[in-house]
Amino acid sequence: MNGANRGSSLDEAQVAHFDGDAGGRWGPEGPARWLYRYNRVRVPYIRDAACSAFGREAAGLEPLRGLRILDIGCGAGILCEPLAQLGASVVGVDPAENTIRMAAQRARQKNLKVDFRSTTAEALAEDGERFDLVLAMEVIEHVVDHGLFLKTCADLTGSNGLVILSTINRTVKSWVQAIGFGEHILRLLPRGAHRWSRFVKPCEIGEELNRNELRIINVSGVTMNLRTRSMQLSTRTGVNYLLTAQRAC
Repeated sequence: MNGANRGSSLDEAQVAHFDGDAGGRWGPEGPARWLYRYNRVRVPYIRDAACSAFGREAAGLEPLRGLRILDIGCGAGILCEPLAQLGASVVGVDPAENTIRMAAQRARQKNLKVDFRSTTAEALAEDGERFDLVLAMEVIEHVVDHGLFLKTCADLTGSNGLVILSTINRTVKSWVQAIGFGEHILRLLPRGAHRWSRFVKPCEIGEELNRNELRIINVSGVTMNLRTRSMQLSTRTGVNYLLTAQRAC
């Protein structure tokens, strides 16, 4: 695990939690099944943000061709795969070694080219790597140092590049829905997957990114229809939200 513990915002216990039983966890019928549904929202969101920033036509067959995308905390590559299908050059990183092996195997079986690495964002930043898009989807609520993590995301972002995050707001409503309903009643996630104290408000993310010369250009809520379990963009950001920030040229 290259550079995994050097200047890292990682919570090692959380890494072990998500790497356990990797085979059962990441399948479409396992605990991570909601991520497959979430792709119907986050993939178009990422595509449209990238096309707007880089002057692309979103309706094309491979609108992301030529763009280099980093997916931090990529897990088994559930998001990396459709982005590669849209033409992007995708690097997926995760310190969970068993999960990364599974991600690479899945990509090979689907004949997709994704560069999966068992490492950390901090290690990539130290190596001077830069990306057009840096994605941190359902990650920041699991790290121990939000400021360090967001600085690392900024350091990895090239000129005019985007940082896109998906996370959970720190509100009473988010505790009820994400932990009470999500973990204990609906069991969309295993119990203990989240700590409410680590949820982050959009304004807190904005303050940290501003310090690192990125500005927020979009915040969109994400809601779930409890009857159909489908997810959709919304103006309501009290629980889940997607956030895009851009570096000035």
